[in-house]
Amino acid sequence: MEYKKRITTARLTGIWYLLLAISGVLGFLIFHPQIFVSNDPQKTLTNLTELKSTSRIRLLLEVVIIASQALAAVWFYKLFREIKSWAAFAIGSWGLMNSAAIMVSAISMGAAINIADFATPSFQEKVVFIQLLSNIISHAWIIGGLFFGLWLIPMGYVVAVSKCMPIWLGRILMIGGIGYILSTFFNCLGFSHALMDILTIPATIGEFWMIGYLLIYEIRPLNNIDQR
Repeated sequence: MEYKKRITTARLTGIWYLLLAISGVLGFLIFHPQIFVSNDPQKTLTNLTELKSTSRIRLLLEVVIIASQALAAVWFYKLFREIKSWAAFAIGSWGLMNSAAIMVSAISMGAAINIADFATPSFQEKVVFIQLLSNIISHAWIIGGLFFGLWLIPMGYVVAVSKCMPIWLGRILMIGGIGYILSTFFNCLGFSHALMDILTIPATIGEFWMIGYLLIYEIRPLNNIDQR
């Protein structure tokens, strides 16, 4: 790939990654708690009924997360395939798997919104459905975290080994990926502690560093990159 085309690919990758970060923060951290209340399906049903516009915005942001994650996965593959083909394939594959996991969340979210709008069934029956769908949404994100961690590890490996970007960016991404995987396993085992949030901090640092580097510095010329 010519260096000018590689720069364009890097910038587009950065744009998709930035869109993923923005939609993720807005959707999961800001709008989600306004609608889906943990362990309170009745309150969630009330929110879905009374805050319809907010519910639809939350669903729209979930769709943007899915699309931007898929696009970022494909463009990372395109960016890194000439440097480390197997790692580029892993990044693309696991990024798409994460997108598919969040798709389950979006489907459940859309179903919950529709159930809240139905005249039937009864309120109590709706609460049961909402509780089920809320649990599916939560667990889809937990499993999505596994694949998100997996896609960060080869991404960091490519950067650290080839030196196409700062080596410490690669190392932090790999540490962050391991953190996401550990967080997923702890969640599956039923562990819940505020300190578990620390596990994903390196990933957040690495992601925003990656976004900034792609958008500002793009990628180093191929002749300066170790392709072994």
